[in-house]
Amino acid sequence: MTFKDIFKSSFLENINSVTILDMVLALTLAFGIGVFIFLVYKKTFKGVMYSSSFGVTLIALTMISTLVILAVTSNVVLSLGMVGALSIVRFRTAIKEPLDIAFLFWSIAVGIVLAAGMIPLAVFGSIVIGVMLIVFVNKKNHDNPYIVVIHCSDGEAESKVLSSLKGYVQKYVVKSKTVTADSVELHYEVRLKSEDTSFVNALSSTQGVSHVVLVSYNGDYMG
Repeated sequence: MTFKDIFKSSFLENINSVTILDMVLALTLAFGIGVFIFLVYKKTFKGVMYSSSFGVTLIALTMISTLVILAVTSNVVLSLGMVGALSIVRFRTAIKEPLDIAFLFWSIAVGIVLAAGMIPLAVFGSIVIGVMLIVFVNKKNHDNPYIVVIHCSDGEAESKVLSSLKGYVQKYVVKSKTVTADSVELHYEVRLKSEDTSFVNALSSTQGVSHVVLVSYNGDYMG
């Protein structure tokens, strides 16, 4: 070992592993596609409360994935160390909307594909995925499930409501029924015949019915 080898810096040897042009091009494209993913997320959001920070996270994830893969592809030893480092990372943030998982994987996948140099695949794939999500998520369908909450005074009112409900909806299923001394609370999962919800007004005017509530059903109902 010589005196020069003692002060030799392996860190400085990696400076030219990735060119400036590659970095600028990859990160610029990652930012552009990340913004596109963010706009699609904003357009297709159907949750309870919109989170702008999650949209910014999608942009950041795309750029971070690109940055990491650029480093990994330029150094085999670094790729092994990166696998070990990522294996100890634990993400504990709960994902409330199933569709959010698709956006997270989309951002990460685009970053990986871009850094691998497959630019046409990243751009074309993102356009196809974005159009598909906009078309299918925003498609209005009256066959979507709803929950009807009905408060009745007695069993006679319950029978009237049930006979009326059969004529208004395409399909109904009892989700829960709560009976107290002076009231009956019914929860029905219903499939509407059309987008017309005027049947709620008709049900509320039934004798013995105090009020009726129609809410969208996302499948996480707990009776």
